[in-house]
Amino acid sequence: MSQKNQEGKRSARERLQAQREKEQARARRGRQAIVAGAVLVVLAIAGGVTAWVMSSGSGGSSSDNETALPKQASGGDRPAVPVGAPNAPSTLTVWEDFRCPACQQFETGFRPVIHELQDQGRLKSEYHLVTIIDGNAGGKGSLNAANAALCAQDAGLFRDFHDVLYANQPPEQEDKFADKKVLLQLAGKVKGLTTPAFTACVNDGKYDAFVRKSNDAFASSGYRGTPTVLLNGKDLSKVKGGRMTPADLKQMVLDANKGKQPGTGAPSAPASPGHGGSSGHRGSSGHGGSSGHGASRGHHAPPVTSASPGTGADGAPGTRAHAHQGAAAVPSS
Repeated sequence: MSQKNQEGKRSARERLQAQREKEQARARRGRQAIVAGAVLVVLAIAGGVTAWVMSSGSGGSSSDNETALPKQASGGDRPAVPVGAPNAPSTLTVWEDFRCPACQQFETGFRPVIHELQDQGRLKSEYHLVTIIDGNAGGKGSLNAANAALCAQDAGLFRDFHDVLYANQPPEQEDKFADKKVLLQLAGKVKGLTTPAFTACVNDGKYDAFVRKSNDAFASSGYRGTPTVLLNGKDLSKVKGGRMTPADLKQMVLDANKGKQPGTGAPSAPASPGHGGSSGHRGSSGHGGSSGHGASRGHHAPPVTSASPGTGADGAPGTRAHAHQGAAAVPSS
């Protein structure tokens, strides 16, 4: 083969190679454009999902919570309902769930002392309402009962209705408080509470967002179960090994209040509601785990004992988030 022919073939191969390189470069640019477009689509979708998650998570609750604030209740990151003289020298902070059997047990035993101290202006309580059992067992009873109690706060009757709810607490598995008709019927036990405004408040779920925000605060608080009670910031489940009595609580308040004047504007002592197990006082706070699902609800002031590890508020094994070990409990007799 002549040198001229060899150079011609080599030139043809080079031109072909150059053409292939151009086509490959064009193909790479096309693929890059497609990938870039896909990334933009993904980001757009992600942005849409993010907006939806934020919207659905809040459910409009932030703005609702700012406008729907019960009378005299505190907003902010830890919404609460006050009971007692605002300037009382000691404060009982209570996190509770109206479906929680352990809360009901403590309410029954400690109610008289707490009411006595509230009515004397020695103690004010701050109630944070949560919905742990709704989340674990399903249902809406915790939410609906808490909303109804906040509606009662608007009428100045939170303490009274609070006690009626605990005195008529259904078994944990029976979510009767989810039925707003049941809540309205129970409201009839509190004189002057059943009004058109209260009924509308209950039916509309006016303070649902307030309750959800309170529950969110509990979830991020580090507390392990309901009820959780603190006296002047001190967790009562860590006092005396969790074996407190109402007399112990009263003495702690009196000791903390030495040299301090009682507050003014405390609620007047209400008439006896006549509920079984209640002394006729109303509106206490609760604390502790449960010692058993069938614990008696009508006994006064049994000692408080530590809950068993690994049990729920009803004493049964499981993964319930309320009444974990470390909380206190009123045992059955």
